Amino acid sequence: MLRHTLNWLAQTGSVTRLSLETIIERKGACATSVFGIAGVVAVFVAVLSIAQGFRHVMTRSGDPTKAIILRSGSDTEMMSFFSGPESRLIADAPGVAHSAAGPLASRELFVVINLPKRSTGTDANVPLRGVSPNAFEVHDRLRIQQGRPFVPGRNEVIVGIGAAREFVGLDLGASIRVGRNDWTIVGLFTAEGGLAESEIWTDATMLQSAYQRGNSYQTVVVKLTSPQVFPAFQHALENDPRFQVKALLQTDYYIDQSRTVYNLITGLGTLIAALMAVGAVFGALNTMYTAVAARTREIATLRALGFGSSPVVVSILLESLLLALLGGLLGSAIAYWVFDGFRAATMNWQSFSQVAFAFRVTPSLLIQGILCATLIGLIGGLLPALRAARLPVARALREL
Repeated sequence: MLRHTLNWLAQTGSVTRLSLETIIERKGACATSVFGIAGVVAVFVAVLSIAQGFRHVMTRSGDPTKAIILRSGSDTEMMSFFSGPESRLIADAPGVAHSAAGPLASRELFVVINLPKRSTGTDANVPLRGVSPNAFEVHDRLRIQQGRPFVPGRNEVIVGIGAAREFVGLDLGASIRVGRNDWTIVGLFTAEGGLAESEIWTDATMLQSAYQRGNSYQTVVVKLTSPQVFPAFQHALENDPRFQVKALLQTDYYIDQSRTVYNLITGLGTLIAALMAVGAVFGALNTMYTAVAARTREIATLRALGFGSSPVVVSILLESLLLALLGGLLGSAIAYWVFDGFRAATMNWQSFSQVAFAFRVTPSLLIQGILCATLIGLIGGLLPALRAARLPVARALREL
């Protein structure tokens, strides 16, 4: 048994070596197959990196020590509404952390304004968020990168660096028209790569006045004493007869917000890659059929000398898998060099506003791309390998 196995391995190694030595003679067909597979992998990885980048921004925005409160029945901030007194009662719920100035709760107003994109010049919806004075204690990941914070009671705004990169007119010191007034940009901020970097922030009371919203808000964001108190905090609010609200951990809220866009991009990317993969499979089939045709005499001679059919099958499959692996590595490298970190903005269909993000070519995406290439190579090499194994020895020698 061992001797038979060693003999099979020796035959497989010999046939495979001969197969690989002839690649240079078929360099045109082999290069076509490699670049075809590389194109499939590059597109597949690039498209899915969009979804990964978008989800990264959304998940980075969540914090398990923070909760967001919406009106019951609302799925987004745009649909929610609270009066001023209601929002103050929410801030006093059990489990909310406190500072010397009071509960760490930011009562917030969310609107969208139209600004042109730097890349295309077309108008897009940019989020403008009005926040309470203690918002910087609640949103403790926010850091002023340039300039200073806005002063409550003034027509001043601060801009996330993602929004500043993507939209015209959001440079430090510039002014934008909101409602009937001009608002001065006094600062640029970061938020550790989170969603807030796509937004513009200002004083909530000034935004209420600009949009004639009265004493109203849409959400309340609170900092909890610990993640463990959230169930009690949620139960206390959702069972309070004075108002109808729902409380969500910030992490859960943003994961849900990203689901629609993530699934849409992932589905489209997979479909596009699958359609391209069909073409790549035919390219691999053509390459390997050409290889079999070019080596008909060689294969027949080996078979006549006593080589089995299975080493021939394995050698053809190994060659096909090698070409596919080269294509997968090339496509993955192209996708990483060209697209990783590429900045763009897309619509968040939950809030109908733009989200600035960077493409993320993650290790898992690169592995998926290489696995996709391997599958193409396996399918593309299987039929030619079986044809080579079934080639009648006598007829092949007679024809050649």
